[in-house]
Amino acid sequence: MDAVRRHGPGVSVADIAAEAGITKPVLYRHFDDRADLHRAVGHEAAALLMARIAPELMKNREPKEHIRGVVEGFLSGVEDEPQLWRFVVHNPGEHTPGAEVVDDVRQTIASLLSSLIGERLKDAGLDPGGAEVWAIGLVGMVQSAGDWWLERQTMSRAAVTDYLTTLIWGGVAGVLDGAGTAPHAPLRLLPPTGTGEPT
Repeated sequence: MDAVRRHGPGVSVADIAAEAGITKPVLYRHFDDRADLHRAVGHEAAALLMARIAPELMKNREPKEHIRGVVEGFLSGVEDEPQLWRFVVHNPGEHTPGAEVVDDVRQTIASLLSSLIGERLKDAGLDPGGAEVWAIGLVGMVQSAGDWWLERQTMSRAAVTDYLTTLIWGGVAGVLDGAGTAPHAPLRLLPPTGTGEPT
């Protein structure tokens, strides 16, 4: 993982062995091949990301703040470990192991979100049938937005968190409001061209 941080997603096995202070043959006593090594790094990187997100899901607070906490947790994890994120998700030539790890993480987060959304819907007297598809859609949206933001960096993390939270909460509030359980959320105005910050 230190080698990935130092050399980026195109890190070689030789770079990894050198960072560990061993030779490539010694490294391969512990891993079957490069894909196996990639998978192991991916799982460790995923654990770091989950350590940011899982506590946010477990907190007892208002739905909008739950949403903000999860989005912030994901974006802060990606921002703090950009090379690890790129290695797992976008590593050239190693898409299969990376995709497997990302799918596992996405499914884990979606399952936690699905339970949370389902409970909120039940509490509001609504059908929880859409909880899983909403959770999967939300995870995909935040991941895609996080990828875009990491590469572009055209606005602050706080601004991206704000925009995503507002969009997601607008949908959630609309559903809950149908049961008379949530107030209308005010729309946020788009920022003046070029500022990238919400108003």
